[in-house]
Amino acid sequence: MEGKVESLWEEVRELSLGTTVDRLHSPPTPLQFLRDFVSQNKPCVISNAISHWPALSLWPTPSYLSAALSSSTVSLHLTPDGHADALVPHPSHPSLCFASAHVQPTPFPQALDLIRRPPNHLVAYLQQQNDCFRTEYGELASDCDGHIPWASEALGCLPEAVNLWIGNHLSQTSFHKDHYENLYAVVSGEKHFLLLPPTDVHRMYIKQYPAAQYSYSQEKGEFRLELEEPERYVPWSSVDPCPATGNLKQESLKFPLYFNGPKPFEVTVKAGEVLYLPSMWFHHVSQSPGDDGCTIAVNYWYDMQFDIKYAYFNFLQSLPCRSIDDPTTPESACNEHEKIPTTIMPLPARPQYRNCHLERTAVCYLKMVATLEILGNIFESGVESLMSYGGR
Repeated sequence: MEGKVESLWEEVRELSLGTTVDRLHSPPTPLQFLRDFVSQNKPCVISNAISHWPALSLWPTPSYLSAALSSSTVSLHLTPDGHADALVPHPSHPSLCFASAHVQPTPFPQALDLIRRPPNHLVAYLQQQNDCFRTEYGELASDCDGHIPWASEALGCLPEAVNLWIGNHLSQTSFHKDHYENLYAVVSGEKHFLLLPPTDVHRMYIKQYPAAQYSYSQEKGEFRLELEEPERYVPWSSVDPCPATGNLKQESLKFPLYFNGPKPFEVTVKAGEVLYLPSMWFHHVSQSPGDDGCTIAVNYWYDMQFDIKYAYFNFLQSLPCRSIDDPTTPESACNEHEKIPTTIMPLPARPQYRNCHLERTAVCYLKMVATLEILGNIFESGVESLMSYGGR
């Protein structure tokens, strides 16, 4: 089975994806976007799609943002090292834990100053996600589009959520996937993406990790990392694609399917460009700030279609795949489907975001069960037909 799955990684690149992310010099028509990218679950970078936005000239000026949002209180995410929603060691737990940031309501001018001039003991990031652009940054609505018109027409709906991201070079996002069609528009600075298609799910070594939460004391200037109570586990990728200097060999031995397999797609999205990130693609994100000391982006989450590709993906995830390069790899790193329904979108640790997606997670689960039942019936019917034919 391992050889078949590994062949799939190569074949999907040879037949469909290629080795680089396509770049379009102008926005596609809705038909072109649907036909060439959405239906093929294939990413692309589009230039000149947001060149009409006032945000491109206004937002890189910190004084403009501070004045426009002078009376706004926003959700500022704080961590000691810029790794939120990521795996970190816990002092009282034998394994890594899934750590969420401390979220602190903060006047926007103060939040922006912490991002542009980071102190030594913390990293600040505006990354609330929970449709935050429309709920916390409404004063900026006229500076950009409320949706991407050609994408909305192609997908047949308006975005379910629009989010604003403001961070610095210290913040990064670990490998994960989303059950959304994502249009990611960079306004200032650059975003650096590592991408893997859904076919490469086994290379992510998804395991369950105990959920933990940072808490920050302003008086002491210290963070505490506490496991959630009651205990909760989050399915998350075990792979760090950018290990510290000197740890690459050790990480390669732990996760050979990732480090010895096809290279991830690397793409840098510059100010004024839009990345189409298809649903269920795994992505790791880092960033480089512009002259203003920030990287600023707006992303649009559109509901994905639970079609035959979703059924195929569910079936692929259900297949065991143990590394043939490293036969000592623990079963828990490759066969997590026996413990958790990994096709379900993991509920993020932030309570407000978890509530927002609770209904969606239930729908994902029901559709997963239905599609696996259909695939099982097809398999059984095929076996019966073959047996009947063989008896003739």
